[in-house]
Order: sequence, then C-alpha cells, then structure tokens
Amino acid sequence: MDVTELYPDDLVFEDQAVAETGVPGTVIRQWARRGKIHRFQGNGQLTGQGHEYKTMYALPEIRERARTYRPMPQRAPRAA
Repeated sequence: MDVTELYPDDLVFEDQAVAETGVPGTVIRQWARRGKIHRFQGNGQLTGQGHEYKTMYALPEIRERARTYRPMPQRAPRAA
C-alpha cells in the first residue's frame, strides 16, 4: 500500500488497531519494526495512565496483513 493512498482517518493507535482487527499489539509492533507496515508519529494523546500514544499505524495495512495472520501456539513449559 502506498502512503499517498491513506486518509487521516486511516491512522489509528495500537489499541484501536487491536480492537478492530484482533491482532495482538506485539505483533503489530513487530510488523512495523520489520518494515511490513508503516509507522507514523502520534499526536501525544494521553492514555489516562500517565503515558502518551506515540505511534500511529495505517489501519488498511493492518487489515490486509490480518487476513493471513495466524496466531502461533506457545510452547508448553518443559519439565525440569
């Protein structure tokens, strides 16, 4: 997806993207770190817990990737 195709309404914070797509926030951050989706500077909106949302993501890109996302089962803890 080209960045010029995005509208301002397409940019969402991580918690909004998680609620919309069901993909965990850690996975969204990993996609952004690997360059699979774009990251944008946030507007400094407060979360209510003393932190600021600093990063916004393009929701159409996350929706596109979420179609093929399959959660990986975690390994069971090994007995000592």
